[in-house]
Order: sequence, then structure tokens, then C-alpha cells
Amino acid sequence: MSDEESRHPNISEHGQRMLAQLREHPSAPIYRNQSGHRLLPDEVERARQLEEEAVRASIDWQPNVPPSWVKPFVEQCLATSPFYRRYGAMPRSFTELPTMTREDLARDMPYLVPDDVDIERLINFRTSGTSGHPLLMASHPLVAAQYLGYHKRALRRFGVTLKHGRGQVGVILLGLQSICFTYVSITPTMDDSGLAKINLHPNDWRSLDDRAKYLEAMSPEVLAGDPISFAALLDIDPKLRPAALLCTSMTLMPGLHDRLKERFGCPVLDIYSMNEAGPIAVLDTAAGGHVLLQQRMYVEVLDDADQPVAPGQRGEVTLTGGFNFCLPLLRYRTGDHASLERRGDDLVLIGLEGRPPVKYRRHDGRWLNNIEITHALRPMPIVQFSVHQDESAHIRVDYVASSVAPGDVERALRALFGEETSLQVSQVDGFDRKIIQYTSALPGAQA
Repeated sequence: MSDEESRHPNISEHGQRMLAQLREHPSAPIYRNQSGHRLLPDEVERARQLEEEAVRASIDWQPNVPPSWVKPFVEQCLATSPFYRRYGAMPRSFTELPTMTREDLARDMPYLVPDDVDIERLINFRTSGTSGHPLLMASHPLVAAQYLGYHKRALRRFGVTLKHGRGQVGVILLGLQSICFTYVSITPTMDDSGLAKINLHPNDWRSLDDRAKYLEAMSPEVLAGDPISFAALLDIDPKLRPAALLCTSMTLMPGLHDRLKERFGCPVLDIYSMNEAGPIAVLDTAAGGHVLLQQRMYVEVLDDADQPVAPGQRGEVTLTGGFNFCLPLLRYRTGDHASLERRGDDLVLIGLEGRPPVKYRRHDGRWLNNIEITHALRPMPIVQFSVHQDESAHIRVDYVASSVAPGDVERALRALFGEETSLQVSQVDGFDRKIIQYTSALPGAQA
């Protein structure tokens, strides 16, 4: 079997033509890597079934009441995963189970994989985060294929049904990095429609004008990326009318969201997603927050003692379940914070903030929560920012946004902190690392 056939088993002739179109267009970028769906023929049909289930399933449990599938899921984990076998017998109450963190995944990933997973079919990829614990993630082609179903569920909420199939490009994933993993592939459940990951950084193009030409020629139904790559897309300004934009990494500020929606004339979805668990929720302002997407993901909001808080109170978002059968999660503390409420047919994470809450001290001694800073900067099309308060209470703000003046940011923050607060605001071209948005060196700052 050739490398192409191993990446795309049972590939059709029109699938081969699509790969050639993506690679060989005169304005194509330099593709530096190779990837593929790797689904076997019987797995393609299974992926279609799982997509349909993901789109239509109901999520009918109540906060702090584990759904019926949780107990057998826990029993299976305790029986088949070497990591969870250390826990011993099934406890009397679900909340007696210990919690786990990203550090556990980084240290013990091989032991989390259940005994009955066919290791010959495993795939893995590296991911890094702001916590200092890089991960080599255990996954499977069928797991990777299931992202599409949850994205379809999120899109349906905004009136979008994906239609692109044979001979069309379904999705282009955008990056903006000096070194970026880029590739072409096809989506077998969408009749081998095209899929590509491209890097908008100048390093990957023969001519900067080719970026707009290539995007226009491929005319993808969906563009996916993060605030950094989407800000670059606005600067490139291709003549496109996609069905939707998906932001699946980092916080998408409302100002940038609105600019993207106005420019491309389509819904812009802010999806709360992580490599450990896939797409978890999608922001719907009409529902008041991020609406949960996965029918087999139980979400708790916990205090520091690993106990659930009352519905509507803030705590750490904690996950059990998920569709990655190579990485079953039991009470996985994400490091993100929100409250959880049922609102009609939806379970909604309200006030979702990445990483632990941080308090900032005003010049008059009063403390402000970092979410107040988020609210102050919401109207501006800021791509990315960091806020740090040092031992002397001086606040430094660095941000990326080509159309926002430092004075505007400073005025918004001085209205919050007071004119006498020691404050420095700097506009930067970008961050050369993944950042933690909110940090402080002051005692008592961790909320």
C-alpha cells in the first residue's frame, strides 16, 4: 500500500482529483506535511452514523445529577484502563472519585488507554498549553472523524447545514505561525470533499498575493481558525462568502467577532474546544453563554475541594466521558472556570473564562476580578492580549490588534481601575509563545 493509500484508504478517483487540485493550484501554498483521514471502509459508515447521532441527540441531564450512562462508564474505566484501576472499587458516590488534571495526562497518557483499544490503529499528536504540561495525545481515526458531527451540531444551531461534497472544498483550517503543520486531505463522509490546513504566514507562500487567490479559487464552505489567523484573513481580504467561520482556539473577543461577521456575511461560531475532549460547547448569546454539545460528556463545576457548586455558582469546569475512547476522562479538571445552568432545552456554561480567575488590585486597594477586564475590552476587535500585575501593583497590558490604538485600551482600563493606577499599555505584533491571559505577582491575587 502506498503512503497515499494508507492516509486515505479506498480513495475514489474524485478524491484523488481533489487532493491534486488542493496541492497543484498555481497559487497553492507550500504544503510542508502530510496527513489523511485513515478511515477504513467500515469505519466511514460508522463515522456517518456517529455524525447523525451527534447532530440530533438530546442532552437532558440536570446540573449535579450524573446521567444514567455515567455509572457504567465509570465501571468500564475502572475495569479496562490501567490508570483508573489504581482507584480500586467503585465508590458509593460519583463525587468520591478523585479528580485529575492535565499533569496526570502528561505523565500517564499510555496508562489511560483502555486494554481493549487496538493499538495498531492508534494515532497521536503533540499539543502544548499554557499549563506547562505538553501532551502526546492518544487518539484514533474514528475519534478524529467525530469532530465534524459536533461542529455540524453547533452550525445547525445557527441555521447552517453543510452541503459541499464531491469536487468541492469543504473546510480550510487557517494558521498564522512561522512554522506550522500544513497538509491536504479529504472528508469521506462528505463524498471526499476537500480539506486543507494552510498557514497564512508569508513563509509558506511564493507570493503574498497568492493567499487571497488560493482561498478564492478553493472557495471553502467553512473556514476554521483562531483570532490570530482570522485577523490576518481580514487583512488579506479575499472575496469569499463562506457558510460559516469556526473559531476553535483562544477567546474570540466580541469586537473581532462582529468585524468578521460583517465582512464575510455569515455566522461566526466561538467554539469551546480542547484537544483532550474535542468540541465541548458553542457560544450562543441568546442562550446566555456556551451551550454544551456532547451528549456523552458530563460536565461538573467544582470548588477547590472537588465538590460540585450549586447551579449558577462559578467553579472549575470538570469533564467526564467524551467521544475519545482512547482517552476516557473521569472528573478531568480543565483549568477553565464558569457557572452551569439549564436554560430550557440547553445546558449552558455562563461566563466561561480560561485558566484560574485572577484578581487585580486598584490603587485604592479594591480588588477587581479579571472578568471585569474582559468586559471592558469586549467592544474592541482585539486579537490577543495579556495582563500582568507585578509586586508593586503596576499593571502591564500587551495586545495584538492592528486597528486598536493603545490610548483606547488605556482609557477603557483607567475607567475600570482609576486614573491613579500605574498602567502601561503596549501594542505588539504578536506573541512568540502561548500565553496565559491573566497573571499577577501580588499575594492574594488568585481568586
